[in-house]
Amino acid sequence: MKAVTIRGVEPEIAEKLKSKAANEGKSVNQLILEIIKTNLGLKKEKKYSREYDDLDSLFGSWTNEEYMEIQSAIDQSRQIDQKLWK
Repeated sequence: MKAVTIRGVEPEIAEKLKSKAANEGKSVNQLILEIIKTNLGLKKEKKYSREYDDLDSLFGSWTNEEYMEIQSAIDQSRQIDQKLWK
């Protein structure tokens, strides 16, 4: 890979780059490469990176009884019918 040197980086910009990189847990080099790729349209986006929250209201709303009933149904459906697999 080729190395590129950027001259004339103002101290304020350098500090902001360092701060942003630290906040994202990346090196300054990684951050700058991401910025360049994004602005040149070369960054590969994850196809299925969208997060959904439409079922969040259901989280933690089952009683233990309801959970056991549902888990029992799941466990039964996971049973292998030995006659079908012989």
